[in-house]
Amino acid sequence: MVSSAFGLVAALAWNEAIKKTIEEFIPKGQGVLSLFVYASAVTLVAVMAVSRLGKIKQRFDDNNH
Repeated sequence: MVSSAFGLVAALAWNEAIKKTIEEFIPKGQGVLSLFVYASAVTLVAVMAVSRLGKIKQRFDDNNH
């Protein structure tokens, strides 16, 4: 649970950093669109990472049996 808590804190810190970056580079009035682009990009990266980790785990499981 402790590692999950640290992961959550790190994710929230990155979220704030990315939001500030978006505010810095995206003109006012385009905020909603940029947030949807940001959310889509983060979701895509997360899905790809989880999928890749699942494949790596499967390889380790196959080698240990």
